[in-house]
Amino acid sequence: MADLNAMLAPGMIVRHPDHPEWGDGQVQSNIGGKITVNFRETGKQVIDGARIFLVLVSF
Repeated sequence: MADLNAMLAPGMIVRHPDHPEWGDGQVQSNIGGKITVNFRETGKQVIDGARIFLVLVSF
């Protein structure tokens, strides 16, 4: 299975699988496995891509 997190790029829309209440989020950056996402309901979050596999909504 390919690592989807490694392919995430700025502008893509994702969801956090453990926090659906955060809503959709837009990827801001993806550097060294740290993915910064600006979520609609909770603002900017830095996600450890080695531990959390984000769900792609649109690109």
